[in-house]
Amino acid sequence: MTAGNLRVALFPCTYLEIDGVANTSRQFAAFAKEHGFPFLLIHAGPHDEVVTEGSITRAQLRRSRVKFPLDGHHEFDLLFLRHYPRILQLVRDFNPNVIHITGPSDVGILGALVAHNLSVTLAASWQTNLHQFARCRVSGLLSSWPENLSTKLAAAAEFASFHAAARFYKIPRLLFTPNRELVQMLGKATGKPCFLMSHSVNTGTFSPAFRERSAGPFRIGYVGRLTPEKNVRFLARLERDLLAKGNRDFRMVMIGEGSEKKWLRENMQHAEFSGWLTGKDLSRAFADMDAFVFPSETDTFGLAVLEALASGVPAVVAPRGGPAYTVEHGRSGYVAKNFDEFASLLTTLMTRPELHESMRLKARERALSIGSWEQIFAGMYKTYERYSHAAPQVESILLDDARKIVNT
Repeated sequence: MTAGNLRVALFPCTYLEIDGVANTSRQFAAFAKEHGFPFLLIHAGPHDEVVTEGSITRAQLRRSRVKFPLDGHHEFDLLFLRHYPRILQLVRDFNPNVIHITGPSDVGILGALVAHNLSVTLAASWQTNLHQFARCRVSGLLSSWPENLSTKLAAAAEFASFHAAARFYKIPRLLFTPNRELVQMLGKATGKPCFLMSHSVNTGTFSPAFRERSAGPFRIGYVGRLTPEKNVRFLARLERDLLAKGNRDFRMVMIGEGSEKKWLRENMQHAEFSGWLTGKDLSRAFADMDAFVFPSETDTFGLAVLEALASGVPAVVAPRGGPAYTVEHGRSGYVAKNFDEFASLLTTLMTRPELHESMRLKARERALSIGSWEQIFAGMYKTYERYSHAAPQVESILLDDARKIVNT
């Protein structure tokens, strides 16, 4: 079997949304379409439809009213498995060699159930550190409790969430993660073969060529969801730390939406909020930044960091999470040892123009050195080929529960 003969069905947690999983999924579909590979894409959306374009068949499934928000624009539909009979037939007709899911979402559970019942090899990506999300949310909810108790409860939530997620990831036959630390951690927790699936960036879409400003306040950017798990309240503290160090001529540029936006507006004086940007507006906004900050410790990769580097913008990132593997400390930006270091590192960039200019060039070089989407997906197809020749073995406890829901 070769890549051209391999038939892949992708069930991404997000596709139309603005986030790293959705962007990667769209890139994956574009790769298959460009090469004429048979590809079935099943995702959630505003209405039900099935569309075929070239070698790609895309099925969009509407969520019901029995859904709840996971954050600002991610939802989970408790009745999503009502689509199961129709999707089972669609997938059976497509006859895939591999079904790939991107997490334990309503879409992912549907994909896992279909793979199990059709005896198709199931692959899964670990794209989101859900256990760290749980810790952040519990910490926020218990912020008024005694620190000792709230810290212990948040740690317990993180521990329980990781093991619950790891149990789900024992279902697939093979796994992919965006950084090497997770390859080892998830492989050990599940006992399944785990492979590196890095991310890439379009260095034509994100480029210093889009820069339009040559003077003015030093612009420190952030792009992403304004939600607790992204640790965005730290940006207000960062502004205070910068002011305490005597910095005055700077602006904090916030691109994104989320539940923390109102709090940030009320607690920051040097910030501007532009909401979500796309296309050339986003390209220009990135290129017009002088530095990029990413305080999240929950991101497995942090695609926005790579987009900043491609735009010639050095990044300062947290010591935990995927971005710490993307930024070359002291060259294309800084990996802060702790959150106290952010203001000092940014002050260095603001007060040493020659160093800043050198880092701008090295940031672009770093982005250009990252492998292309073409190389990443070609590597995944080779891995699929190795693991799709025999019937998969799966753990069926979770799938039995899902089947009961379908039969009621």
